[in-house]
Amino acid sequence: MLSCNQNRPARICKDMSELNGQVAVVTGAARGIGEAISKQLAALGATVVLAARDLHQLDRVQREIQVHGGSAEIASLDLLDEASITRLADHVQGQYHRCDILVNNAGIGLPPRPLHETTPAEWDTLMGTNLRGPYLMVRAFAPVMIAARSGHIINISSLAGHNPLPNGAAYSASKWGLNGLTYSLAEELRPHNIRVSVVAPGSVNTGFNVSRGKDPDKKIQPSDVAHVIAMLATQAPQSFVSEVLLRPTQKP
Repeated sequence: MLSCNQNRPARICKDMSELNGQVAVVTGAARGIGEAISKQLAALGATVVLAARDLHQLDRVQREIQVHGGSAEIASLDLLDEASITRLADHVQGQYHRCDILVNNAGIGLPPRPLHETTPAEWDTLMGTNLRGPYLMVRAFAPVMIAARSGHIINISSLAGHNPLPNGAAYSASKWGLNGLTYSLAEELRPHNIRVSVVAPGSVNTGFNVSRGKDPDKKIQPSDVAHVIAMLATQAPQSFVSEVLLRPTQKP
């Protein structure tokens, strides 16, 4: 059955059963990019585990997925708590005995300021969420993919991981680190038939980064990122896209 529902966030038309039987775990699924990715993967037939701290928002996303015939469950996740990640991985393996797609989307930023004005506590929280969190998620979920000799890990980075970002050095450093982690991890897991990709969008129209004087309609939309994830997740198995740089057609 083909589906192209304009009410869904991602502008892509594909067979609803293309990911049928697969299980996807998406972090930061309560809003923004993570919500759009979750809805798109569910629309393609995957069962999506919606992981975040905000259970109220996750419940809303789950209901909206189910209204459109998709399958999703919610899971509490704190990326700063290793035990929380372990519990999530144990639940997914116990419930589904598989994890086909892992999207490390959750991330945070800081108010613009010079690096020397950033406190060690702020640095640790940002790095713990943006870089240590994906490492712990991979550590928890890669073994089940290795056992299945199948899987796809997709990390959501940023163009700030490729370019200087004055007054955002800590955030930029976390994304440069995530890019390096992704490139190296891809080589480690290729022998196990596991694909690892990174998507680096520019400024996205979410509440995450409000830029004064920029037209939000010209920014990248969450649906644009979800569209890329859908293409990666449904790619033919003999190849994979290692990195996607996503920019707005017109500068906002």
